[in-house]
Amino acid sequence: MNLLSLDLSKPIKRSALEYALDITLEKGIENGYYGKNDLLHVVLAPFDVLTLIADGKETILQALAKLGLTLPGEDDQLVYQDYPIEIKPDQTDPFIVTNEAIFLKNPTTLTLKIVSLAISQSVGLERYEKQLDALFSQNRKVVESIHTFSIARRPSLMKFIQSLALIRHNMVGNLLLLDKPNILWDDAQAEALYNRMALILELYDRHEIALSKLSQIKEDVMLVMDLLNHKQSEFLEWIIIVLIGVEIVMGLIEFFR
Repeated sequence: MNLLSLDLSKPIKRSALEYALDITLEKGIENGYYGKNDLLHVVLAPFDVLTLIADGKETILQALAKLGLTLPGEDDQLVYQDYPIEIKPDQTDPFIVTNEAIFLKNPTTLTLKIVSLAISQSVGLERYEKQLDALFSQNRKVVESIHTFSIARRPSLMKFIQSLALIRHNMVGNLLLLDKPNILWDDAQAEALYNRMALILELYDRHEIALSKLSQIKEDVMLVMDLLNHKQSEFLEWIIIVLIGVEIVMGLIEFFR
């Protein structure tokens, strides 16, 4: 079996997905949707990551074409991950997860949902990692221009801070990495599979690194904002001093007249 999980540049409605793939989607894990037919398993995560599982990769590519999505490899900016899933009925363990493949003894619906959730979280996290890299570069320019003063900089900095807050909110609220899915509490095997997937994909470490970068960028921006406020206060103070001086001069001129 082949699995492909990709970040959607534009959200896809459930009805549009069902119509394009001729499939019925039902509630999946953590507000996501899951559906299957004879050829395809479809998982739509609540953070706009689509996962497709099929016996052949060609089936997945055909499904993407029906959805009008850019195929992997044609767009360097496309965020996606693929993973081979091999069925091994004779293996002792119910699952074995490596960096190269996932080996399942018995691929149940729950098992495929868990695998899809972990990989879709990895794809969603990669999306935010790319956004953070861009913000980190932008933040360097902000810090390097700390010696300059411009009243017009305040709106751009406020917009920058808003971007940081939205990314942090989406990472914490949408990726669901701070709390395990509720379904795992009642199934030890499903929890073990998810934990193994999270370990291989380094979900928690990457999440902590991303949050750390966000905190660093926030501290830098707040420092620039404080200095900007200080310089603006100095600027206003000088304006007041100049106005007072002008008023005194005008008063003296009027007095000597």
